[in-house]
Amino acid sequence: MTGTVTYAYAVARDADGSLAETLSGLPGVSDAPVHLVRAREGHDVVIAVSPVPERDFQEAALRVHLEDLEWLESVARSHHRVIEALAARTTVLPLRLATVYLDDERVRVTLRARHEAFDRRLNELAAQVEWGVKLYIETTAASESPADADALSGLSPGRAYLNRRRAQQHAREDAYQDAERAAERVEAAARAHAVDRVQHRPQQGELARRPGENVVNDAYLVPLHRTEGFRAAVMKAAEGLPGVRIEVTGPWPPYSFAAEAEPLKESAP
Repeated sequence: MTGTVTYAYAVARDADGSLAETLSGLPGVSDAPVHLVRAREGHDVVIAVSPVPERDFQEAALRVHLEDLEWLESVARSHHRVIEALAARTTVLPLRLATVYLDDERVRVTLRARHEAFDRRLNELAAQVEWGVKLYIETTAASESPADADALSGLSPGRAYLNRRRAQQHAREDAYQDAERAAERVEAAARAHAVDRVQHRPQQGELARRPGENVVNDAYLVPLHRTEGFRAAVMKAAEGLPGVRIEVTGPWPPYSFAAEAEPLKESAP
Protein backbone atom coordinates (compact mmCIF):
# COMPACT_ATOMS: atom_id res chain seq x y z
CA MET A 1 0.00 0.00 0.00
CA THR A 2 1.73 3.15 -1.23
CA GLY A 3 -1.07 5.75 -1.16
CA THR A 4 -1.30 8.82 1.06
CA VAL A 5 -3.97 10.46 3.18
CA THR A 6 -4.13 14.01 4.51
CA TYR A 7 -2.96 14.79 8.04
CA ALA A 8 -4.54 17.95 9.55
CA TYR A 9 -2.64 19.99 12.17
CA ALA A 10 -4.65 23.09 12.96
CA VAL A 11 -7.19 25.62 11.82
CA ALA A 12 -5.66 29.08 11.54
CA ARG A 13 -6.35 32.60 10.33
CA ASP A 14 -4.28 33.68 7.34
CA ALA A 15 -5.27 37.34 7.31
CA ASP A 16 -2.39 38.64 5.20
CA GLY A 17 -1.68 35.54 3.12
CA SER A 18 1.76 35.01 4.69
CA LEU A 19 1.28 31.62 6.33
CA ALA A 20 2.35 29.64 3.28
CA GLU A 21 5.74 31.34 3.49
CA THR A 22 5.90 30.59 7.22
CA LEU A 23 5.37 26.89 6.54
CA SER A 24 7.73 26.73 3.55
CA GLY A 25 10.44 24.16 4.21
CA LEU A 26 8.95 23.09 7.54
CA PRO A 27 8.76 19.28 7.78
CA GLY A 28 5.55 17.82 9.13
CA VAL A 29 4.68 14.27 10.15
CA SER A 30 6.76 11.73 8.17
CA ASP A 31 8.91 14.72 7.10
CA ALA A 32 6.27 15.66 4.52
CA PRO A 33 5.93 19.29 3.38
CA VAL A 34 3.10 21.24 5.00
CA HIS A 35 0.62 23.29 2.98
CA LEU A 36 -2.66 25.13 3.49
CA VAL A 37 -6.18 24.16 2.47
CA ARG A 38 -8.57 27.06 1.97
CA ALA A 39 -12.35 26.81 1.66
CA ARG A 40 -12.52 29.37 -1.12
CA GLU A 41 -10.32 32.08 -2.55
CA GLY A 42 -10.59 35.17 -0.39
CA HIS A 43 -11.39 33.28 2.83
CA ASP A 44 -8.77 33.81 5.52
CA VAL A 45 -9.57 30.69 7.59
CA VAL A 46 -7.31 27.81 6.56
CA ILE A 47 -6.30 24.33 7.72
CA ALA A 48 -2.62 23.31 7.70
CA VAL A 49 -2.14 19.80 6.32
CA SER A 50 0.42 17.41 4.86
CA PRO A 51 0.34 14.03 3.09
CA VAL A 52 1.19 10.98 5.22
CA PRO A 53 1.48 7.28 4.31
CA GLU A 54 -1.92 5.64 4.26
CA ARG A 55 -0.44 2.40 5.65
CA ASP A 56 0.49 4.17 8.92
CA PHE A 57 -2.83 5.94 9.45
CA GLN A 58 -5.37 3.30 8.60
CA GLU A 59 -7.60 2.69 11.60
CA ALA A 60 -6.09 -0.72 12.44
CA ALA A 61 -2.51 0.41 11.92
CA LEU A 62 -3.10 3.57 13.91
CA ARG A 63 -4.36 1.61 16.91
CA VAL A 64 -1.10 -0.33 16.91
CA HIS A 65 1.04 2.78 16.43
CA LEU A 66 -0.64 4.58 19.33
CA GLU A 67 0.78 1.88 21.62
CA ASP A 68 4.29 2.57 20.30
CA LEU A 69 5.62 5.40 22.46
CA GLU A 70 8.59 6.09 20.19
CA TRP A 71 6.37 6.45 17.11
CA LEU A 72 3.82 8.46 19.05
CA GLU A 73 6.47 10.84 20.39
CA SER A 74 7.86 11.40 16.89
CA VAL A 75 4.41 12.25 15.51
CA ALA A 76 3.65 14.48 18.51
CA ARG A 77 6.90 16.43 18.02
CA SER A 78 6.12 17.03 14.35
CA HIS A 79 2.52 17.91 15.15
CA HIS A 80 3.59 20.48 17.74
CA ARG A 81 6.34 21.89 15.52
CA VAL A 82 3.81 22.85 12.85
CA ILE A 83 1.31 24.28 15.34
CA GLU A 84 4.05 26.25 17.11
CA ALA A 85 5.19 27.79 13.81
CA LEU A 86 1.62 28.83 13.04
CA ALA A 87 1.01 30.17 16.56
CA ALA A 88 4.05 32.42 16.28
CA ARG A 89 2.30 34.27 13.44
CA THR A 90 -1.44 33.96 13.99
CA THR A 91 -4.30 32.56 16.06
CA VAL A 92 -4.65 28.78 15.79
CA LEU A 93 -7.08 26.03 16.76
CA PRO A 94 -4.88 22.97 17.27
CA LEU A 95 -6.48 19.73 16.13
CA ARG A 96 -6.09 16.41 17.90
CA LEU A 97 -3.05 14.29 17.24
CA ALA A 98 -3.50 11.97 14.25
CA THR A 99 -6.51 13.75 12.74
CA VAL A 100 -6.57 12.42 9.17
CA TYR A 101 -8.79 12.78 6.10
CA LEU A 102 -8.95 10.83 2.86
CA ASP A 103 -7.59 13.79 0.90
CA ASP A 104 -7.38 17.59 0.76
CA GLU A 105 -10.84 17.84 -0.76
CA ARG A 106 -12.40 16.22 2.32
CA VAL A 107 -10.57 18.83 4.44
CA ARG A 108 -11.95 21.58 2.20
CA VAL A 109 -15.50 20.25 2.58
CA THR A 110 -15.13 20.25 6.38
CA LEU A 111 -13.73 23.77 6.31
CA ARG A 112 -16.65 25.03 4.25
CA ALA A 113 -19.17 23.35 6.53
CA ARG A 114 -17.60 24.62 9.75
CA HIS A 115 -16.28 27.96 8.53
CA GLU A 116 -18.50 30.11 10.75
CA ALA A 117 -17.72 28.06 13.87
CA PHE A 118 -13.99 28.17 13.16
CA ASP A 119 -14.09 31.90 12.48
CA ARG A 120 -15.97 32.58 15.72
CA ARG A 121 -13.60 30.48 17.83
CA LEU A 122 -10.52 32.06 16.27
CA ASN A 123 -11.91 35.47 17.23
CA GLU A 124 -12.56 34.27 20.79
CA LEU A 125 -9.01 32.91 21.20
CA ALA A 126 -7.17 35.83 19.60
CA ALA A 127 -4.26 37.18 21.69
CA GLN A 128 -4.64 34.42 24.29
CA VAL A 129 -2.34 31.54 25.19
CA GLU A 130 -2.49 28.38 27.24
CA TRP A 131 -0.53 27.78 30.44
CA GLY A 132 -0.27 24.39 32.12
CA VAL A 133 -0.29 24.08 35.91
CA LYS A 134 0.58 20.82 37.64
CA LEU A 135 0.79 20.07 41.35
CA TYR A 136 2.89 17.19 42.66
CA ILE A 137 3.12 15.55 46.07
CA GLU A 138 6.74 14.77 46.85
CA THR A 139 6.46 12.68 50.02
CA THR A 140 8.96 9.91 50.66
CA ALA A 141 9.11 7.39 53.43
CA ALA A 142 9.20 9.21 56.77
CA SER A 143 12.79 9.53 57.87
CA GLU A 144 13.81 8.71 61.39
CA SER A 145 15.85 11.01 63.59
CA PRO A 146 18.41 9.44 65.99
CA ALA A 147 15.84 9.89 68.77
CA ASP A 148 13.29 8.00 66.71
CA ALA A 149 15.76 5.20 66.13
CA ASP A 150 16.48 5.00 69.87
CA ALA A 151 12.75 4.87 70.62
CA LEU A 152 12.22 2.09 68.11
CA SER A 153 15.20 0.07 69.32
CA GLY A 154 13.30 -1.13 72.39
CA LEU A 155 10.33 -2.36 70.39
CA SER A 156 9.75 -5.70 68.81
CA PRO A 157 10.32 -5.81 65.02
CA GLY A 158 6.55 -5.91 64.47
CA ARG A 159 5.85 -2.89 66.67
CA ALA A 160 8.75 -0.96 65.15
CA TYR A 161 7.44 -1.67 61.64
CA LEU A 162 3.94 -0.48 62.57
CA ASN A 163 5.34 2.72 64.10
CA ARG A 164 7.30 3.47 60.95
CA ARG A 165 4.27 2.84 58.76
CA ARG A 166 2.15 5.10 60.98
CA ALA A 167 4.71 7.90 60.68
CA GLN A 168 4.80 7.51 56.90
CA GLN A 169 1.02 7.59 56.69
CA HIS A 170 0.85 10.76 58.78
CA ALA A 171 3.46 12.40 56.53
CA ARG A 172 1.47 11.46 53.44
CA GLU A 173 -1.80 12.76 54.90
CA ASP A 174 -0.09 16.06 55.73
CA ALA A 175 1.23 16.29 52.15
CA TYR A 176 -2.25 15.71 50.69
CA GLN A 177 -3.67 18.43 52.93
CA ASP A 178 -0.90 20.78 51.79
CA ALA A 179 -1.62 19.89 48.16
CA GLU A 180 -5.33 20.64 48.66
CA ARG A 181 -4.49 24.04 50.15
CA ALA A 182 -2.05 24.70 47.30
CA ALA A 183 -4.71 23.80 44.71
CA GLU A 184 -7.17 26.23 46.31
CA ARG A 185 -4.55 28.98 46.35
CA VAL A 186 -3.54 28.33 42.75
CA GLU A 187 -7.13 28.45 41.54
CA ALA A 188 -7.75 31.73 43.37
CA ALA A 189 -4.53 33.26 42.04
CA ALA A 190 -5.15 32.09 38.49
CA ARG A 191 -8.74 33.36 38.47
CA ALA A 192 -7.46 36.93 38.68
CA HIS A 193 -5.58 36.55 35.38
CA ALA A 194 -7.08 33.69 33.35
CA VAL A 195 -10.35 33.75 31.42
CA ASP A 196 -10.94 30.00 31.27
CA ARG A 197 -9.75 26.71 32.76
CA VAL A 198 -9.78 23.05 31.72
CA GLN A 199 -9.16 20.34 34.32
CA HIS A 200 -7.30 17.38 32.84
CA ARG A 201 -6.91 14.01 34.48
CA PRO A 202 -3.70 13.82 36.59
CA GLN A 203 -0.90 12.09 34.72
CA GLN A 204 -0.06 8.53 35.65
CA GLY A 205 1.98 5.64 34.26
CA GLU A 206 4.13 6.41 31.21
CA LEU A 207 2.85 9.99 31.08
CA ALA A 208 4.00 10.71 34.65
CA ARG A 209 7.70 11.11 33.96
CA ARG A 210 8.28 13.74 36.64
CA PRO A 211 9.12 12.74 40.22
CA GLY A 212 6.28 12.77 42.72
CA GLU A 213 2.56 12.09 42.37
CA ASN A 214 0.65 14.38 40.04
CA VAL A 215 -2.59 15.45 41.76
CA VAL A 216 -3.59 18.53 39.71
CA ASN A 217 -3.22 18.88 35.94
CA ASP A 218 -4.99 22.04 34.76
CA ALA A 219 -4.80 24.28 31.71
CA TYR A 220 -5.58 28.00 31.84
CA LEU A 221 -6.38 30.37 29.01
CA VAL A 222 -4.61 33.65 29.65
CA PRO A 223 -4.58 36.92 27.66
CA LEU A 224 -1.09 37.75 26.45
CA HIS A 225 -0.88 40.95 28.48
CA ARG A 226 -1.55 39.02 31.71
CA THR A 227 0.91 36.15 31.30
CA GLU A 228 3.68 37.51 33.50
CA GLY A 229 1.29 38.26 36.34
CA PHE A 230 -0.35 34.84 35.95
CA ARG A 231 2.89 32.90 36.22
CA ALA A 232 4.19 34.89 39.18
CA ALA A 233 0.92 34.60 41.10
CA VAL A 234 0.57 30.86 40.51
CA MET A 235 4.18 30.08 41.47
CA LYS A 236 3.79 32.06 44.68
CA ALA A 237 0.59 30.21 45.61
CA ALA A 238 2.39 27.05 46.76
CA GLU A 239 5.05 28.78 48.84
CA GLY A 240 5.34 27.58 52.43
CA LEU A 241 3.76 24.19 51.78
CA PRO A 242 6.45 21.50 52.18
CA GLY A 243 6.05 18.34 50.18
CA VAL A 244 4.16 20.11 47.38
CA ARG A 245 5.78 21.06 44.08
CA ILE A 246 4.18 23.25 41.45
CA GLU A 247 5.10 23.19 37.77
CA VAL A 248 3.98 25.95 35.40
CA THR A 249 4.57 25.43 31.66
CA GLY A 250 3.88 27.63 28.69
CA PRO A 251 2.91 29.68 26.93
CA TRP A 252 1.39 27.19 24.49
CA PRO A 253 -1.06 27.39 21.64
CA PRO A 254 -4.56 26.86 23.09
CA TYR A 255 -4.63 23.06 22.73
CA SER A 256 -7.09 22.57 25.58
CA PHE A 257 -9.52 25.23 24.38
CA ALA A 258 -9.92 24.45 20.67
CA ALA A 259 -12.11 21.34 20.90
CA GLU A 260 -15.36 23.31 20.73
CA ALA A 261 -14.81 24.05 17.06
CA GLU A 262 -12.88 20.91 16.14
CA PRO A 263 -14.14 18.90 13.17
CA LEU A 264 -15.00 15.25 13.49
CA LYS A 265 -12.02 13.03 12.94
CA GLU A 266 -12.18 11.07 9.69
CA SER A 267 -10.02 7.98 9.59
CA ALA A 268 -8.61 6.56 6.42
CA PRO A 269 -10.22 3.32 5.27
